[in-house]
Amino acid sequence: MHAALPDPVEDAAFYDGVPLRRLLAFLIDAALIFGLAVIVIGVLTILTLGLALPLAGLLSLLIAFGYRWVTLAAHSATLGMAFLGIELRNRAGGRLTSGEAAVHTGLFLMLMASILGWIATVLAILATERGQGIPDLLLGTVAINRPAE
Repeated sequence: MHAALPDPVEDAAFYDGVPLRRLLAFLIDAALIFGLAVIVIGVLTILTLGLALPLAGLLSLLIAFGYRWVTLAAHSATLGMAFLGIELRNRAGGRLTSGEAAVHTGLFLMLMASILGWIATVLAILATERGQGIPDLLLGTVAINRPAE
């Protein structure tokens, strides 16, 4: 199943420090998404004379989904992940396709919506050989240190 992915024992350098950097990338991305949401919702609220404000929750979710999907589809990494030198790889060892990025994003956001989903994902990252979260385990993806190309 993971033949094309780096072996966590033989190629341990691909996994060194990744769990901590995933957490830091999550925090960076959360700050970027929050800032983007504040700007978009603020502008829409002004342009619609306040009518868009009740849609703030839905708009925030759409912005979070769009940000994560677009960045993962384009670079196999969010901006936070890219800044910290990590990226996601699919089960074949390649970068994520747009479809894989969309499904990974959907699963990730559903899990992050509950404290139990968040805890389960963190525990999975800490407990699995390749540091895979729940979305990674379901899709066969893995976060690794960005290889030199």
